[in-house]
Amino acid sequence: MHEGRRAPAEPPRPCATDFQSIALVLQGGGALGAYQAGVYERMLEQGIEPTWISGISIGAINSAIIAGNPRAQRVARLREFWEGVSAAGDGVLGDQWNALALADVWRAWLNQAAAGRVLVQGVPGFFEPRLPPPYLAPFGSGATSYYDTAPLRATLERLVDFERINARETRLSIGAVNVRTGNFAYFDNAADRIGPEHIMASGALPPGFDAVEIDGERYWDGGMVSNTPLDWVLSSRARLDTLVFQVDLWSARGEVPSDLAGVATRMKEIQYSSRTRSATDAFRRTEKLRTAFNELLAQMPPALAATPQARLLAEASGPALYGIVELVYRSPTYEGQCKDFEFSRRTMNDHWQAGYADAARTLAHDEIFRLPAAADNPAVYDFLTAPAQPLPQPA
Repeated sequence: MHEGRRAPAEPPRPCATDFQSIALVLQGGGALGAYQAGVYERMLEQGIEPTWISGISIGAINSAIIAGNPRAQRVARLREFWEGVSAAGDGVLGDQWNALALADVWRAWLNQAAAGRVLVQGVPGFFEPRLPPPYLAPFGSGATSYYDTAPLRATLERLVDFERINARETRLSIGAVNVRTGNFAYFDNAADRIGPEHIMASGALPPGFDAVEIDGERYWDGGMVSNTPLDWVLSSRARLDTLVFQVDLWSARGEVPSDLAGVATRMKEIQYSSRTRSATDAFRRTEKLRTAFNELLAQMPPALAATPQARLLAEASGPALYGIVELVYRSPTYEGQCKDFEFSRRTMNDHWQAGYADAARTLAHDEIFRLPAAADNPAVYDFLTAPAQPLPQPA
């Protein structure tokens, strides 16, 4: 477990691109996570295989399923998970669903009804209501969450080969927050032995889910502090040219709401969005400083370059090049504040197909697979919002 600010170094691994490492970064977002499965399916079809997968909350579950299975079985395991957790979600109106869902107003109502069913019944293979409910439970025993996530442990043990994860065939990093200290923590198979409890801790969002105990400490959902592991991946000063695919489920951009329902939706979007643009802008400024120092280092007299100060700066100024590709799910107008716990089968399939289509559109741009020039480092791409080109650099 790491509560520090820097990830362990990543070793170079074979990649089907000019880069030495490909990182897949998966944000939290509950039922929206099927979008990430669709993105991964399209990446795999195109032969883009991540060497490092990092996730938070539902992104941690998707990450574990990918890293914990052989390549040929990963999409099937993802499909098994998502079809399992959406198995009972369309039972609100049965066969009337398809006819009524044609209009957004009906679709919004059906989505809310399906989400209400989840609140009452839970999600198969994921969580179930506590009996007795927490307000009737003895103090400290089932009194700190509304749902029991024991079904998730059984699902993870069935779908994920943790021996494969701990064999480190693929790098895996999972984010959570220490309940006692409030510090953000990462569990990383580069240094830690990963089990189901680490994945469950990353998704233990209170008060719905109880904190998960690991080595005497209790952990909640990492999204309470940061809903993306991007900073963790970028903190690894491995000197490797790295291509990062950041798959977000919450968009920081949105319309100004016109009613209270819209306010609740927009609040949640802003709260859980990754603020990727500010993070990448800060990283770009840092990289410019590193590039400037490397250029100075090449001109330094040997005596000056050998000073402790110069060596310290040289160690922090690796020459690695980065490409950051952003894929952000854009919610239809009928999806409201319950979209992260609306697990109906139809909506799950819609999310999956949206991820697949967005990935196909993004991967059609060959420039993302080429190393950027040092002056453009890191190159940040977003082809799902205008303009469909590298994002402009701040002054």
